[in-house]
Amino acid sequence: YDWQRDAMSRLTFGGGTFDFPVWRPDGHFIVFTGGYGSSGMFWTRADGASKPQSLTQSKNGQFPWSFSPDGKRLAYAEFPSGPSAGDIWTVPVEDDGAGLKAGKPEVFLQTPANELYPAFSPDGRWIAYRSNESGADEVYVRAFPGNNDKGGKWTISNSGGVMAVWSRNGHDLFYRTPDQHIMIVSYTVQGDAFVADKPRVWTEKRLAETGTVQNLDIAPDGKRFVALMPIDGAEGQKIQNHVIFLQNFADEVRRRIGR
Repeated sequence: YDWQRDAMSRLTFGGGTFDFPVWRPDGHFIVFTGGYGSSGMFWTRADGASKPQSLTQSKNGQFPWSFSPDGKRLAYAEFPSGPSAGDIWTVPVEDDGAGLKAGKPEVFLQTPANELYPAFSPDGRWIAYRSNESGADEVYVRAFPGNNDKGGKWTISNSGGVMAVWSRNGHDLFYRTPDQHIMIVSYTVQGDAFVADKPRVWTEKRLAETGTVQNLDIAPDGKRFVALMPIDGAEGQKIQNHVIFLQNFADEVRRRIGR
């Protein structure tokens, strides 16, 4: 969607389900997934000048989430045994002139917990992600590449956190809570340590409930958020969030037509 021109362009055709689109930093390519049980991740040109092409091959669900600032590495979640068993991987990606080519994937974080939403920091030194290792969804930060078997790990959220979005200013990290609020955490870097302040509410407005789908992001200049918001008014919420079952439909039709 080109918001300046108020125009929409379709990029994928031919059926199937394509989700989790991720922009490469150069703005020329978009990477996305085919979902669970697919053949991996795909890429297409952002200007619509190419058909979707395979980027990775896998029988596991692979969900792209974030490119490193230089666009040379992609962080994604892989699910070897269903939606409740996510691990975080990265893969080198290059533009060979004909399109995107992926190198050998590497494990970033693989534990019994469910990890998801790996987001590169603006300087490429850190990855923020969500994990349920504590029994609840929380946002954490680890160094990249780092030794994640023994390296440092910093808990960012303190009362539930889902997906993180880095500010481009280099000292703030936003994240969405399970109840759809946006929190902000200021941080500093001291050597190899990530020092985060106490989370605070950034806005009292609540985002629309979208499940596992991303519902907020920040512009490259850091001056604007894009967010999915709830429909205004009680009737709009009812239409969006409720399913109505009408029983004895045939009897009701006969009653209305007088038969």
